[in-house]
Amino acid sequence: MIELVRDNWILVGVALLIGLFVAWWVLVGVRRTRVDLGKPGETGPAKRNQALIDSSPVASAAIPPLAPAGLAGAGEAVQALAEPAASGDDLTRIKGLGPKLADQLRAMGVTRFAQIAAWDDAEIDRVDAKLGRFQGRIRRDDWPAQARLLGAGDEAGYESRFGKL
Repeated sequence: MIELVRDNWILVGVALLIGLFVAWWVLVGVRRTRVDLGKPGETGPAKRNQALIDSSPVASAAIPPLAPAGLAGAGEAVQALAEPAASGDDLTRIKGLGPKLADQLRAMGVTRFAQIAAWDDAEIDRVDAKLGRFQGRIRRDDWPAQARLLGAGDEAGYESRFGKL
């Protein structure tokens, strides 16, 4: 076996190089996902999931709850009880803040754009520490600036800076 390798070392070397190239191509070269990190120091909205961010929100149909026979009007009573819990602004309009984060913020008592707009660096650090795997989103997506524009109702200014609502 050693004599065969010694006599054909050039072919063994070429086969080894071809094998390394194929392994590299399979493991690295075929990746379909590319992450554009942008330029260092560049500010603006997050580049990830921009197509999802710019797409129109899914319309949620308000379906009244069904009331069993004999409990006519119970659906309206249940709906009236649920409305105060839903008071506040729709925080999910802020890019980078989805339903799970909105629930976490509501649990912390944050329900209005004005509250987020008033955050200073210390408050951002305090809230960010409680976001778990979502840490860093507040500054990366600039929630306070988004909240200021949304709270003021300046949709044109918001869309010019952060993209389509």
